[in-house]
Amino acid sequence: MSDWILVDKDPPVATVIINRPETRNAISYSMWGELSNIFIELDRDINCRAIIVTGAGSEAFSAGADISDFQQYRSNSNLGREYNDSVNNLLRTVSNLETPTISMIRGFAAGGGCELAVATDLRIASDDIRIGIPVAKLGITIGHLEMQGLINLVGKSNALYILYSGRLVDGLEALSMGLVNRVVGSDILENETYKLARDIADLAPLSHAINKRTLNQVLAKPDLTTLSEAEADLPLLQFDTCDYLEGYTAFLEKRRPEFIGE
Repeated sequence: MSDWILVDKDPPVATVIINRPETRNAISYSMWGELSNIFIELDRDINCRAIIVTGAGSEAFSAGADISDFQQYRSNSNLGREYNDSVNNLLRTVSNLETPTISMIRGFAAGGGCELAVATDLRIASDDIRIGIPVAKLGITIGHLEMQGLINLVGKSNALYILYSGRLVDGLEALSMGLVNRVVGSDILENETYKLARDIADLAPLSHAINKRTLNQVLAKPDLTTLSEAEADLPLLQFDTCDYLEGYTAFLEKRRPEFIGE
């Protein structure tokens, strides 16, 4: 793992830090693949029940793709396809993780940085953020996967507003369109984000995983009539788990449940 990406494990929460503050935490070509591998590894870690993604320093979550890579990796459509495949692989990985993910955003979250935040499950932002996808200022576009994630989060009209205007919106505007879940003062951002992560980690991890899988199935098959038998039965699986028995028993005994993820 390069020094440009740091992982801090404090079970049950892990933090992935984009560590290039001198470039506003721009993401290089190699980092897209590296980030994907890190998320997969954390998702397999039974001691990790929530993942926070953030940027180093106070200036940015991430300014997005490192433009200094563009001549080498995005100077024509063939190179651009390979680059986009790497970005899409990361976004698809994050979207499909069973471990809950939270973006902790302060400062700038632009372009690919915004797209990474959109791919995570939740986004907690400080009141000083500037967030958006100003690709039209570079004469490029976002891909289908990025567009799908953006529309699912903010809707068609807001997605087009973000893309057409090329603006980096502030926290209140981002909150009003659903681009972030909460906006808090920069002085309490870290405390609020980690409190949420720990609250999530205290709950049944299998419930989170199945809810995420069910959500993705609903997005993929919104009319629900084409669900396979296994997909339709997915919400029933929890009744056969140790965690369901523990949760049910703890409720009756008026005590805090101790979930083990089984």
